[in-house]
Amino acid sequence: MGKRPMPIISPDEVLVRVHTASVNGGELAGRAGRLRLVTGRAFPITTGVDFAGEIVAVGSSVTRAREGDRVWGVLGRKTGSMAEYIAVRPRKIAPAPANLTLEEAISLLAGATTAVIALREKAALQPGERLLVRGASGGVGSVAVQIGKLLGAHVVALAGASNLDFVRSLGADDAHDYRTTPLSALGRFDVIVDTAGTQQADLRRLLAPDGRMVAITIDIGKPFASLATILASTIHGTGRIRVFSGNPTTELLTEITRYAESGAIVPVVDTVHPLERIADAHRALEAGGVRGKHIIQIS
Repeated sequence: MGKRPMPIISPDEVLVRVHTASVNGGELAGRAGRLRLVTGRAFPITTGVDFAGEIVAVGSSVTRAREGDRVWGVLGRKTGSMAEYIAVRPRKIAPAPANLTLEEAISLLAGATTAVIALREKAALQPGERLLVRGASGGVGSVAVQIGKLLGAHVVALAGASNLDFVRSLGADDAHDYRTTPLSALGRFDVIVDTAGTQQADLRRLLAPDGRMVAITIDIGKPFASLATILASTIHGTGRIRVFSGNPTTELLTEITRYAESGAIVPVVDTVHPLERIADAHRALEAGGVRGKHIIQIS
């Protein structure tokens, strides 16, 4: 495992001792070399986008954070939270939910920020609309089901057969086995959230008039074909596929904290792994059937 020097914070940064981070699907593709256009080819390549921990030092110009604060955050468009210490700006953090352990908290964070941006900001989901969540048992999908219900939607979940009761327990109104249920049998949807990236053209055909589809990822196995489908959706037919790169603000992080503390959304921890067993976490996520998040306990 690589060693790097302790980060030196600038006057407008804080130093966070990281206790937990989560493994995200994009990191698997990056590790396999499928995202070289994004990650580059130079080593070392860092991983981890979310973190929960404790502030241990504060820059001289920082006024809204203190040593000892228990915080969580998302780095945004860069990586590197799989480390004992990280230097971040205060706009990337918020108080962690007081009612959750840091293992529980980190199982929510990246999925919740992604789900809120996807459903509320990109798709403008309205009460009473039909929402399809594909990959509903995973790290993003399990929170998207909860956020969808919170926003008043009728939520239909696609997941593996062993996880159907689980996604119903999160609030899904209907749940279907993605292996045995034809997409054509699901009906029409006002909003679709796709966490898998495959079959995007087929999913798009399920959109009702004025329907909106948000793709959390692309098809890593066929990245150029997937991007072509997304681009074509903006000029051909109805139902544009929206994609985005999450970069949550302190305001959104704080909102997620309130949701968690009120019990409006609940954490879903699949397995907690020590940092030295991060390869096991990657293998488990690749194997599929995940419920919520694989968590890395760092300190």
